[in-house]
Amino acid sequence: MLAAARILAITGVLLLVAGGVLWMLARAGFHGLPGDLNFGGRNWRVSFPLATSLVISVILTVLLNLLALFLRH
Repeated sequence: MLAAARILAITGVLLLVAGGVLWMLARAGFHGLPGDLNFGGRNWRVSFPLATSLVISVILTVLLNLLALFLRH
């Protein structure tokens, strides 16, 4: 039970850090990658962050594989 609590606490801290980084990027003027699709009209807007999702997926895959490698030993 203690291990589950530790994992949840670490996950929460990582999500907090990721949220802070994304917030700082938005404040610095970063609004997406060139592959992100944005459509809009007078009173509506739809966003499909395809390139951003792909980059985040690759980064998380690498990080989680490294974490699994280190925890295995």
